[in-house]
Amino acid sequence: MFKKLVAIEPVSIIPSAEKKLYEYASEVVMYQDIPSSNEEIARRIDDADAVLLSYTTILGAEAMEMCPNIKYIGMCCSLYSPESANVDIRYAQSRGITVTGIRDYGDEGVVEYVVSELVRCMHGFGCESWEAMPREITGLKVGIVGLGKSGGMIADAMKFFGASVSYFARSEKEWAADKGYKFMALDDLLEQSDIVFCCLNKNTVLLHEEQFKKLGNKKILFNTGLSPAWDEKPFLEWIKGDNLCFCDTIGALGGEHLLSEKNVRCMCVSTGRTSQAFVRLSEKVLANIASNI
Repeated sequence: MFKKLVAIEPVSIIPSAEKKLYEYASEVVMYQDIPSSNEEIARRIDDADAVLLSYTTILGAEAMEMCPNIKYIGMCCSLYSPESANVDIRYAQSRGITVTGIRDYGDEGVVEYVVSELVRCMHGFGCESWEAMPREITGLKVGIVGLGKSGGMIADAMKFFGASVSYFARSEKEWAADKGYKFMALDDLLEQSDIVFCCLNKNTVLLHEEQFKKLGNKKILFNTGLSPAWDEKPFLEWIKGDNLCFCDTIGALGGEHLLSEKNVRCMCVSTGRTSQAFVRLSEKVLANIASNI
């Protein structure tokens, strides 16, 4: 059992999970606002040996240096790699601090979002249809960039609706071949696809000037990641053509200044933040804590 567990910001766990935290620590402190500085982060952590945080606060070396009792940091958000994390994992490891994160808790809502937006766009529901005549997803050439959990789920959804699915990933996936998904080089995939879904880890940029040239005109681009999958300058040139870009969050788009682009469709909300997602998040956070007491 931990001596003291502190959530330094809102962590989106459900009430029953919050009550469960008292089984894992003698003292539990839950803050409901976001700290504004490293000094405030350190003040909140104080002498705690366990820390929880979400994705909105950066916990770096400077703050951790002021808190020598930390033994465990639980990220109540996605953790894909040290480079993309909002915790300085390398520094934490150098001090023997265990850092855990979670994955695959909000993907279902994201899949529903992309299906909804694509159907509306193709049929012209509430907007002008993408082609002269409304059409189905059936027969569309869909390219998935990044075939992790969410990319795989989007691929499955597109296949269900009759699309032809290709993908680019760091390596070819045997399970994807079994489903009939074609592995392609990135440039080839961009060139031949009607619709491209970027499902990449945070801070992973694969679309540069050359890739937008390959992507070409009269294309639809979805970004379901937490940050832009592209360099902004060539993206701006591309989006001014006869193209569309869909993102759920401003973070995925790259900033509020891009909302004024007429071919950008941004929901300005995280589509993975559903009631079911919070249950899955809570269960995974608790499991991580329980395995590190």
